[in-house]
Amino acid sequence: MPGVTQQAVGYPSLFLLVLLGALVPVIPTGVLVSSTSVVALHHNPFNLLLVFGTAALAAFLGDVALYWLGQRGMRSKNGSRWLDALRDRAPADRLAQARRGLENRRIPLLVLSRLVPGGRIPVMLACLMAKMPLRVFVRGNAPACLAWALTYQLVGILGGSLFPEPWQGVVAAVALTLLISGGPPVWRRLRGERGADEGDAPPAGTGDTEEGRARA
Repeated sequence: MPGVTQQAVGYPSLFLLVLLGALVPVIPTGVLVSSTSVVALHHNPFNLLLVFGTAALAAFLGDVALYWLGQRGMRSKNGSRWLDALRDRAPADRLAQARRGLENRRIPLLVLSRLVPGGRIPVMLACLMAKMPLRVFVRGNAPACLAWALTYQLVGILGGSLFPEPWQGVVAAVALTLLISGGPPVWRRLRGERGADEGDAPPAGTGDTEEGRARA
């Protein structure tokens, strides 16, 4: 009975949180999927299928709802707060890169955007700006959500298989998920700051040349 009660509460909660995380991308949905997978692995491995299906369906419905709301904003003269939120979360360089990628490979780019940290919103906004029909977006977003759910579930399985206690596996899965999702953005930021510093520094030998000219 306790196991049935946990399932009755746990899976709807997972569904709602992942759905909300797709609409408002501030909830660490990858952490939810990986940690829930750890618990399922230790209690009943067959429940991993339920975790996978619940997470993929919730992510898919959330993405489709957000894209539909974005389309309404694009058609409206005054825009919408949903469209403004997408624009605020899409850096100009990532958006330009996504728009170039849409010219040649739409479906693969949608799949990749779900797996690359910070890639979903710029690609979705690029699709909106390119006036991609909702049915085309749905066709590309379905495999993207399946791949996303499977990836983070594998992270949870890896973390859960390393330790005998579920809580230890959850900690390991959360750490792995945060490393995967947070590592690339931090690296890009560090590279950007380093490139800016190098761009501001004067070329080697400039000061000597100017000083020599002054003496001459």
